[in-house]
Amino acid sequence: MGAKFFKFLTVVLLFIISLPIILGFLWIFISTFSIRTFGLLPVDSTGHIGGLTLSNWKFLFDKTVWIVTFNTLILAIGLTAGVIFVSALAGYALSRMNFPGRKSILSLSLMLHAFPSVTLLIAIYFVLRWISKIPIIGNGIPIIGGFGYDTLGGVILVSIALQLPLGVWLMKGFFDNVSWDMEMAALIDGCSRFRILWQIILPQIKPGIAALAIFSFIQGWSSFLIPYSFMTSSSTATVATYLNSLLSESAPVNYGTLAAVGLFQLLPVLIFFIFTQKYMLSIFSGGVKGSS
Repeated sequence: MGAKFFKFLTVVLLFIISLPIILGFLWIFISTFSIRTFGLLPVDSTGHIGGLTLSNWKFLFDKTVWIVTFNTLILAIGLTAGVIFVSALAGYALSRMNFPGRKSILSLSLMLHAFPSVTLLIAIYFVLRWISKIPIIGNGIPIIGGFGYDTLGGVILVSIALQLPLGVWLMKGFFDNVSWDMEMAALIDGCSRFRILWQIILPQIKPGIAALAIFSFIQGWSSFLIPYSFMTSSSTATVATYLNSLLSESAPVNYGTLAAVGLFQLLPVLIFFIFTQKYMLSIFSGGVKGSS
């Protein structure tokens, strides 16, 4: 009886804590189909209950929205690919190889993860401006524009650098949980380190790779600070920066359209998370067990 009551009390407490978030999402959903709202009730221009409309979604017929959606998708995919590639290589080396400075690298990477990214914005700005001066690499690559200032590639590069400390630690943790037996047998048979990593070790940590990939994709899709700081032209905007542009200090804000764009940005992440949350949970069950 005591255990059941405690379980019930836990569920009630979690529901109370989550209620403001649930109400917030509910308000966003109702607002997207309403002329205006009174609390959670849709009302018309005279204040009577009703006033449902689809006019808030007319932004979908604007070409700009699909340009920024494409930019956001490229950013999310580029961030995911870069973080997975570098984190897997670095995590394997830190987990399986003993070399001078190994523990220092682990400690410094953890410190970098804890370091607020906002304090690095000015330094990153000057680095990207310098890269912009390099021919082709700075501003001459199709789709991503390059790796300089006001390019998708530059933002992807910065985002990867800021996500790497977490990615390296997670990958190291998953590698630490893989037994040495198969790897030692492969080394005795003459396999190279790269072949062992690709054909033996990586298949053993697929849930960890999937978890980090999902986490990185969601981070890239919803990223605001880095794209807002280092991409100034409308052709390189993302959904998050486009959403911010709808807020104005000098003109009335259409909260219905604002809510619709917010829901448009949220839906892919929400659907993505619903179908992949079991892999996300493996971050906490596998990636944190590794030792230094």
